Amino acid sequence: MAPAARRWRAGAAAAVAGALAVVTGAAGCARLATNGAWAYQAPPVLVLTHGADNGDGDIFLTPTGGGYPSGPEILSRTGKVIWFRPLRPGELATDFRTQTYRGQPVLTWCQFSGQGKQAKWTDYIYNDRYQQIARVRAGNGYATDYHEFLITPWNTALITATRLVTVRLTSAGRPVSQKVIDDVVQEIDIGTGMVLFQWNTIGHVPLRDSELPRPASRATPWDWFHINAVHLDTDGNLLINSRYTWTTYKVSRRTGKIIWELGGKQSTFTLRAAPGQVLDRAGEIFAFQHDPEAIGNGEYTFFDDEAAETRSLLPYSRAVTVKLDPATRVATLIRSVNQPEGLLARAQGNAQTTRNGDLFVDWGVLPYFSEFSPTGRLLLNVEFPPGVSSYRAYRLPWHPGR
Repeated sequence: MAPAARRWRAGAAAAVAGALAVVTGAAGCARLATNGAWAYQAPPVLVLTHGADNGDGDIFLTPTGGGYPSGPEILSRTGKVIWFRPLRPGELATDFRTQTYRGQPVLTWCQFSGQGKQAKWTDYIYNDRYQQIARVRAGNGYATDYHEFLITPWNTALITATRLVTVRLTSAGRPVSQKVIDDVVQEIDIGTGMVLFQWNTIGHVPLRDSELPRPASRATPWDWFHINAVHLDTDGNLLINSRYTWTTYKVSRRTGKIIWELGGKQSTFTLRAAPGQVLDRAGEIFAFQHDPEAIGNGEYTFFDDEAAETRSLLPYSRAVTVKLDPATRVATLIRSVNQPEGLLARAQGNAQTTRNGDLFVDWGVLPYFSEFSPTGRLLLNVEFPPGVSSYRAYRLPWHPGR
């Protein structure tokens, strides 16, 4: 029996008993099923390492899988459910967090809803009384995807979106047509839905930079780039992350030009590891990574998956901190924290620097999230039931209205 299954067999009764206070819906009413179990129950959690007793706030995540409903959820650091909005079967939520919109605290997330061809992703904004106040979708014929919904300091939305296109490639010296996924970043006016800015991967990055092999069939869409994050650097320009080129791109918000590339086949920087740190087997700081975050002073954090569906470059996933020196064009891996169980997350995940300097890490498709001190000490480690995971998780302050 796997360690996770053993833990859950031993601790399930206590975990479920501690998770029954489930708050659902805007009115904050719990719903009791006729069989005595809570309807739409959020998955219980096991707190493996108790700690992180600080003012960093509550935990925001979107549990998915394991036979439990998906939905945006707020947990205390002790695993107590503060708020949960369960979605219907077949619906999913991702990227749940607090943000600021027009000077007010709000809740935001991405949600997949609908049936058949009408099913689509939509980005939602709720106020501090758990009421919907806005929603955002991609424009220009693109479909919203689930990777990012970021409200800027100037009250627009940065989102990721996709569409299928056909491109002409050369194979064995002959021109061929290939279906590819065209990922874009869009900046959207939240009030009107107007696209204010768009950055296409095709035309800015060569397809040959991909680490994902082209499909055997030209009719199978090639997910060559796979945007999974767009964030703001400290100077207001964009940090755009590609899972399959192993690269984070700094992009001008004004011109759309690439300012620098970190990692991958055309890295602007020479990659190095500080004493005590290691590059992976490809000589990279990260691979299949997610979530570039600027933390100031030329430093950035990344969630380093180090694995995809059938390939791995380290035996574990980690969160890394990188120091860039623009003058020498050297990028140095200066800190890292490894997945506490020594496991590989083959997709998803994030690493958030909290307001007291801790590092809060969601381990992607693995059923764990953790918090580490600035020195790398494990403060908090929490486990979902087997089969449950969260695309991202955040630790943030939240004070709902009355």
